[in-house]
Parts: sequence; C-alpha cells; structure tokens
Amino acid sequence: MTPTAVLHSEWIKIRSVRSLYGSLAAVLATTLAVTVLALGTVGQEQAERAGAEPVFDAFYALNFGQIAAIAFGAAAVSSEFLGGALRVSLAAVPRRSLFYAAKMTAIGGSALVVGLLTSFTAFLVGQLFLGEYAIGLGHPGALRAAVGGGIYLALMALFAAGLTALLRSAVAVLSLLIPFLLIVPFVFADIATAVARYLPDRAGQLVLHQNPEGSLGPWSGLAVTAAWAAVALLAGWWAVRRRDA
Repeated sequence: MTPTAVLHSEWIKIRSVRSLYGSLAAVLATTLAVTVLALGTVGQEQAERAGAEPVFDAFYALNFGQIAAIAFGAAAVSSEFLGGALRVSLAAVPRRSLFYAAKMTAIGGSALVVGLLTSFTAFLVGQLFLGEYAIGLGHPGALRAAVGGGIYLALMALFAAGLTALLRSAVAVLSLLIPFLLIVPFVFADIATAVARYLPDRAGQLVLHQNPEGSLGPWSGLAVTAAWAAVALLAGWWAVRRRDA
C-alpha cells in the first residue's frame, strides 16, 4: 500500500471509531466549558488584580483540554491492541514503520487541527466575559499563545500515543500521565524549580505566557515538550517493530 493509502485508512479509523471521535471532540468541549465557567465567574476579578497575566489566564482551560488530548492519543493507539486488531492492520500493511508513521501522522494531524481550533476558540470566547479587561489577538503574545497552545495539545496527544505503543495499554498510560501532569510538577516546583521547568507540561505551557520567566523562552519550552514526544514516539516505534503482534 502507498503511504497515502495507509494514511487515509488511519484517518478512517479515527473518524469511524466513536470513542476516538468522542475523545477528540472532548478536547474542544472540555476547554470551552472550563473557559466559560472560569472567566464567566471570576475572570474580571482576576484581571483587575495587580500582576494579572491576561494572556496566560485566557488559556487556563488548556490544562483540562490536555487531559482529553492525552486520552485521544492513548485510545487511538490502544485500539490496535484489542481483539487482535494489530494483526489485521499489519496483514494489510506489512511494513511496520510505514504503518506506525501513518498512524502517528493521523493522530498528530487530527490533534493539531482540533488543538488550534480549541485554542483560538477558547481565547475568543473567553474574552467575551472580560468586559473592559478583554484583549485581542493583537495583544503582545496572544497570537503566539493561541498558535502555540494548539501545537502543545497535539504534542501531548503524540506523547501519550508513543507511550501507549510502548506499554500497549491506554489505562496504564493514563494512570501514569494524569498524576504525572497534575501532581508531580507541583512537588518538583517546591523541591527543584530548575527540574520542573523541563517537565513536558511546564515547558510547553511557557508558550502561553506573555513574558515567560527563566532560561527557557516560549518556543524553546515548546521544543522541550516536542523532545519528550519524540522520545516517546521512538520508543513506541521500537516496540511496534520488535514485538509480536
């Protein structure tokens, strides 16, 4: 099969499997719901505080959207390990590297499109609740954060997808990543701030700040997250090539 045909088949899987389609849609739905809830209730109070960071506050809900992005990446890969589906896929596409590359491209491309839509929509909708404190995409750092936020969500989906290919279990990956993202950064922040800065979520979210502090800039922080995703993808590729279906 040609790369185009394999990529098309992987896109059909994402589009036709309800759980995958639902988890991808949840990225947008979750982020918008939290944006409306947070900025609609206390958004103006936070904006008028001294030292408020309007750009980062506008993308606060991506912390919740990333969980849905991780769930999508994990589910899209783990479905291959249920009921012998991987054997069928490899019978159709014996070239494992081609199969793996097409699957990750479909996952990353889908997550990127939805991530960008989510990031821009959340920003524009959130500003409707801020009245005189609302900012536009022309505000310093806002457009960069909107684009970077979409890329960040895609990278987190790929990070989860690579780990799932390695561990062959979405449950294991979610059990590992969700506490890692929600708990570990706060522990490291108190013990070793320099270490916490290089964790995938903390580094990637620097692109959401108007003026990030520390040695990493907004795009270099996103590059650190990309490096985490690349390592996970390489580990998953090794597992798919070396292990029995």
